[in-house]
Amino acid sequence: MSKDKKQEPTQGKELSEWQKRNQEYLQKKAEEEAQLAKEKAQAEANKKEVAKAPEDEETTLSEWQKQNREYLRKKAEEETKEEQESDLSEDTEAEETSDSNPEEQKESSEDQSSPENEEETTETEQVEEEDEESQEKSEETKVEEKRSKSKKKIAKPSIPSVHIWRAVTILIPSLLVLFFSIYLLTPYSTLKNIEVTGTVETNADQIKEASGIRDSDYTFDLLLNKDKHAEMIKSNHWIESASIHYQFPTNFTIQVKEYGIVAYYVSGEDHYPILSSGTVETSPVSLVSLPETYMSVLFNDEQQVKTLIEQLAEVSPEIKQAIKTIELAPSSVTSDLLKITMYDTDEVLVPLSELGKKLPYYSKIKPQLTVPSGIDMEVGIYSYSLTDKALEEARIKAKEEEKKKQEEEKKKQEEQGNQTQTQNQTTQQSQSR
Repeated sequence: MSKDKKQEPTQGKELSEWQKRNQEYLQKKAEEEAQLAKEKAQAEANKKEVAKAPEDEETTLSEWQKQNREYLRKKAEEETKEEQESDLSEDTEAEETSDSNPEEQKESSEDQSSPENEEETTETEQVEEEDEESQEKSEETKVEEKRSKSKKKIAKPSIPSVHIWRAVTILIPSLLVLFFSIYLLTPYSTLKNIEVTGTVETNADQIKEASGIRDSDYTFDLLLNKDKHAEMIKSNHWIESASIHYQFPTNFTIQVKEYGIVAYYVSGEDHYPILSSGTVETSPVSLVSLPETYMSVLFNDEQQVKTLIEQLAEVSPEIKQAIKTIELAPSSVTSDLLKITMYDTDEVLVPLSELGKKLPYYSKIKPQLTVPSGIDMEVGIYSYSLTDKALEEARIKAKEEEKKKQEEEKKKQEEQGNQTQTQNQTTQQSQSR
């Protein structure tokens, strides 16, 4: 009755602009409440259907399906929480707008000072209270609807990590093989930059040729077989050791160490290097390239030269630098006797097989010698003056020459006697006739 009484004066008068807006708002609100009530009833029905699902299905589900169902439940709860937070933010905005409406009410109340306006304000307050209640109910229905929708949503099953790792272990090697195959088909696979260091008597072209490396060889193949190619470089008789070093991306360095020249085999005016390996170089060197002092060897037997180099390795560098020439001087006792002439004109007689053992004694005997001397190490070790020996050899030569002359004179006399006899015989035969 009170509401009817309050509405009677308003029916006789025209409504203000704000009252018209309020009536439209109330109508829309009533329609939204009815729709929310229907959705709420439908959500409750869906809940009941889900609750009535037989428990046997859970027993028949696999372990992975159970885990998937728990994951979906948790995800639905998280989504509902996020939606609640978004709804709360929307409610706060609606409250702010509702706060702005009372200001308009105050303005309209100030314009209308009659008791009819006071009744209209009380009606608006009741309407606002009803609106707040309807908003709370609508929030609850929205939350329930979202929950029911999240349950209805069927999330895609996640791929187990085991399958992911299996795919990775297959894909990565396959991709590597693919990229490597493409690389082998490109010209970059045979690109090589080779540098040779340590050469003195040889050159880079000779080393590359001995290594067996070709321009068409793959860079990857050379990287894997670099030790093999380094061993092939030793086929050059000048090379003592070789190694190949790689530097990314296509740089290779061949580092070699050559055999040293110990002596020179002299044949006429030609000089052939004798290496520390015992090998005699087949091509002679130019006289201009010879050092100031060097050791000359006057025999070239391969085995004897190797033995000489092995024996000289046990001799000190000072004694080797003092040697001028080495030649064979076999005696009736020693077939491999050597005659070594020093730069200071000293002469040493020593067997080739005992050179490394006996020749070092020369450094102890040398300070005791005052004149050019000869040192005989064939059986024992003793020294003698070369001048005396030269005089004695001269006397021996003179005696030998006298003997030769006497023998020649005897032969001439015998020949003359023979001739006279033959002449006498011929004369006698002619007379007898």
